[in-house]
Amino acid sequence: MVYTMSDVAKRAGVSPATVSRVLSKSPYIAVETVNRVLEAVDELRYHRNVHARRLATGKSDLFGLVISEIVNPFFPELIRGFQSEAWDRGFDVLLLNTEYSQKRTESIIQKLIESDVRGVAIMTSSIDNSITSSLTEQGIGVVFCNLVPADRLVSNIDIGYERGITQAIEHVVSLGHQRAAIIAGPQTSRTASNIKQALISGLKQRGLDPYPVTDSDYHLDAGASAVQAVLSAAEMPTVIFCGSDLIAMGALMALEAAGVEVPGDISVVGIDDISFAFLARPPLTTISVPREQLGVISLQALDKMSKLKRQRGAEYSLETQLVIRKSTGPARQHKLQLPGETSAVRSVKGKS
Repeated sequence: MVYTMSDVAKRAGVSPATVSRVLSKSPYIAVETVNRVLEAVDELRYHRNVHARRLATGKSDLFGLVISEIVNPFFPELIRGFQSEAWDRGFDVLLLNTEYSQKRTESIIQKLIESDVRGVAIMTSSIDNSITSSLTEQGIGVVFCNLVPADRLVSNIDIGYERGITQAIEHVVSLGHQRAAIIAGPQTSRTASNIKQALISGLKQRGLDPYPVTDSDYHLDAGASAVQAVLSAAEMPTVIFCGSDLIAMGALMALEAAGVEVPGDISVVGIDDISFAFLARPPLTTISVPREQLGVISLQALDKMSKLKRQRGAEYSLETQLVIRKSTGPARQHKLQLPGETSAVRSVKGKS
């Protein structure tokens, strides 16, 4: 037998409106009343008809979350924060990933509109703001990360990479490093470009003109391939700054294969502090991005916009923090000879 909200209300001895408020987790309801309603829900095995509720309220219970790729370990904590906050507020989540495909991205935008979502968190820099304008034209709020200023139906979360980058540079300078290389993220990524420029600017300010500066995809093998440019440099750097932890871990693998010790010969610094960073060998020094909090704030921003009459967005900010582990150590004067080299010997200079 299929039970209705009225059946639940009758069993709990309350009105259908009270049942609706309890299931929507509205505040200011007596604990005893909440318990009675939830007990009746369990006894009758009642499930809300979301389609009927959408017709009654004119709003869905669905928020969209768009990421680049599900296999990237940057995203699980972000997804967890977003989903947890949504469920705590009585909402569901439609999770979609672009796989960096323009055609797939266009289909995703159409899917979000057809699903009548309340709002969408665009947590990938592979989507251009012009593509998502069709969402706001349909009255759907959007929250971005490091993209555009707040506007009607648009909120923005600024991740302060500069703080963590400054801490990382000060850290390696204190260890005596004088030459640095950069393996940045893909050129097509706004975030990767911003991080690269912040690294270049920060290193130059401390007298560490970075060389070489290369680009890489957010994959282990891409980071490993990029290390070849570093090992081929006329002067070997004593520290490598990587645009993500995945790039850094790929670099660690390639350096080990080349017989280069980390941090004895070269120190390595990543960005993100993914769960695998601690498990790297050696454990990775990295700039931590509060990704779960990013997910929480994204949902909160969307929910707030959907409830405001003018639907005005807002600016939010998150700070990064350096996490020091074993992949960075003192720069010291020594000779580094790579496998296959005979007469040519590379010198890695630094302070002991």
